[in-house]
Amino acid sequence: MVDSLLGAVELGLLYAFMALGVYITFRILDFPDLTVDGSFTTGGAIAAVMIVHGYSPWLATLAALAGGMIAGLCTGLLHTKGKINGLLSGILMMIALYSINLRILGKPNVSVMGEDTLTSLVRPLYVMPVIVIIVKVLMDLFLRTDLGLALRATGDNSRMIRSFGVNTDNTTILGISLSNGLVALSGALIAQYSSFADASMGIGMIVIGLASVIIGEAIFGSGSVFRATLAAVLGSIVYRIVVALALRVDWLDASDLKLITALIVIVALVFPSIRRHYKQRNSARKRTAALAQQVMKSQKGGAADAKAR
Repeated sequence: MVDSLLGAVELGLLYAFMALGVYITFRILDFPDLTVDGSFTTGGAIAAVMIVHGYSPWLATLAALAGGMIAGLCTGLLHTKGKINGLLSGILMMIALYSINLRILGKPNVSVMGEDTLTSLVRPLYVMPVIVIIVKVLMDLFLRTDLGLALRATGDNSRMIRSFGVNTDNTTILGISLSNGLVALSGALIAQYSSFADASMGIGMIVIGLASVIIGEAIFGSGSVFRATLAAVLGSIVYRIVVALALRVDWLDASDLKLITALIVIVALVFPSIRRHYKQRNSARKRTAALAQQVMKSQKGGAADAKAR
């Protein structure tokens, strides 16, 4: 049980980069980017192929980051310069990346078993928290710069920020590129952790990323940038722990993972609405009780005045 939870925490830390990437497009830019399913595999494919060919795992991981940013750049260009709907841009790029990833891999999957990888050189549970914190802090600092504020404003109100002379096309492209770069980084680390890269390893990753962000916000809140990014990281870990516990149930199999993911997302989406509903109902009850007390006091006061007369 303890080993299972530790493994879930390790996976959560590796997927935290993807959660941060999804947070950029989903929350900051308000952009429905489905490129994630393709760029995650791109990161894993680039890292695995380079490691097999004798390159340093550090260099392979950085190359995967760059590959993801290029994929995001293409999606951003399709949306901003090609004037293609954001959702359709992501779908088109995701489809294109499937063939590109097969070209990179050269076959359906590539094994890095026995090769030196980042996760074989150091245990993720010891080193990855430090790397995740560094990436999170750098992201927080960037979002507080003028460029980062322009990026946030683009998602909040693009028309207003354009009136201040900001090129929203450039900020949108930058945000999507950074997002997919982080997603590809997560894919590269997962490929090294699992010792293989597969052409279909990215299927459903956008749902997992959204689940991590939504769960984190539901549990830890998102009042500020620091808190929101921290919630995305912790949400990734919580999601993996929930999945690990769910898979320990006897009547659930590993093939039910997608179903479990969908149920977790549904609960995470519905829970805030239910909580808000109960808060509103409780506040309405309190107002009704307070009003009733005032009415009773006024009636008692009227009766006392009548007796005095």
